[in-house]
Amino acid sequence: MGSGESTTRKVSFGVDDEDRVRILRGIKLSEDVLQRMRGVANIPPESSSSATSPQKEKGASRSASSASQAQQSPPHRAPPSSKSGKTFAKDEQRRYERQQTILKDELAKMAEREREAAREELVKTMSRERQQARKEAEKAKELAQQLQKKDSQLKALDAFYKEQLAQLEQRNFERFKESKDQFHQAASVTEASFRSRNTAPVCPGLQAQILSCYKDNKDQTLNCSDLVKEYMQCINAAKKVRFFFSKSGRGRNRNIRGGYRLGLYLHGWCIHHLCELV
Repeated sequence: MGSGESTTRKVSFGVDDEDRVRILRGIKLSEDVLQRMRGVANIPPESSSSATSPQKEKGASRSASSASQAQQSPPHRAPPSSKSGKTFAKDEQRRYERQQTILKDELAKMAEREREAAREELVKTMSRERQQARKEAEKAKELAQQLQKKDSQLKALDAFYKEQLAQLEQRNFERFKESKDQFHQAASVTEASFRSRNTAPVCPGLQAQILSCYKDNKDQTLNCSDLVKEYMQCINAAKKVRFFFSKSGRGRNRNIRGGYRLGLYLHGWCIHHLCELV
């Protein structure tokens, strides 16, 4: 207690349900310790009030240090017998009231500090929110401008492509009309260049006789061989005559060649059936 090893420690204090200082660093004080603390010399009101005014935390630390020293110091002697119990009770009451006043002041200061800190934090939070809202509004405005610019570009591109499409359609229509006119002109020229051709058959009498003979002699087609030979001779004679004397020789030679092929076909058909009969 009084040796050189003892040191001054800062302790926290609290009050109980009856507003009495009863707790030091989480330890509830006993009645014996409280009686020892009451025996400490009276602190003048001027010194106690001046001790709490300079700084916010010095008053609490000093009160806690005095309480710790009072706890570590040996018990004081009892008040002198000349002092009446009534006066002692009044002194104790005044000291208790001073302690309560100090505690209330400290609590009020702590509450004020907390309110001030909360107010500052609220102001900072509101400032951050306003800045964030301002940034978001600016960003939204910028995005709206970009969107409007993009929409204008799309409208310009749409108008450009519509114009290009209209020009392509007009050029295609003109080309189609020109091609149509050229086609009709070429068709007219081609049609005018061709003349009507005489398509009368060669040796029609013999051709009709051969067909009638084949119908009548389905099982004996060799009976028509003489008519086929005569038809072939007729075709050859007509071919020679028309080849030299016809002005439109190409078209008529085509008809002669057709009749000649028909005669060859009939002659081959007769030979084929003759081979079958043999």
